[in-house]
Amino acid sequence: MKVVVDTNIFVSSFFEGHSKTIVDMWKEGRLTLCLANTIIDEYIAVLTRTGLGGTSELGELLSLFRTGHCCLFTIQTPSLSTSEDPDDDKFIEAAAAHGAVSIVSGDRHLKKIGKYAGITIVSPREFMDAHSSDADK
Repeated sequence: MKVVVDTNIFVSSFFEGHSKTIVDMWKEGRLTLCLANTIIDEYIAVLTRTGLGGTSELGELLSLFRTGHCCLFTIQTPSLSTSEDPDDDKFIEAAAAHGAVSIVSGDRHLKKIGKYAGITIVSPREFMDAHSSDADK
C-alpha cells in the first residue's frame, strides 16, 4: 500500500503509539513510502533539529532511504496549491505523483483537507483503525 507519511509522524515514531506502528509497518515492508526530495530534506532537517541528528535511529532511517527500502522516489511532482500552509503541499504533490492511497499526518492544515483526488488524509489513529488487519500481519 502506497502512503505518504508527514514529518510529524516520523518525529512521533521515536515514541510509542500509532506513529511508531506505521513507521514499523514501512520498515517491515508492509507499506511503501512515497517520497520526493523536498520531503526527505524536511525529514532530515526536522529530526536533526529535534535532537535526533547523529542517533542510530536517524542513521537507520537514512540507510533505509539510501537503499530505497519500500520507497518510491520522484524528482518531479505536480505543482499544487491545496493547503492553507504552502509547506504542506509537498505531501499532497508526492501522493498525487505516486498514486498513494493515503497521507498520514497530524497536521491540522492537511487533515482539514480530508481528501484530495481520491487520496485520504488521515491521522495515525484513523489510518490504524482502517488498516488494523494490515498491522497484525
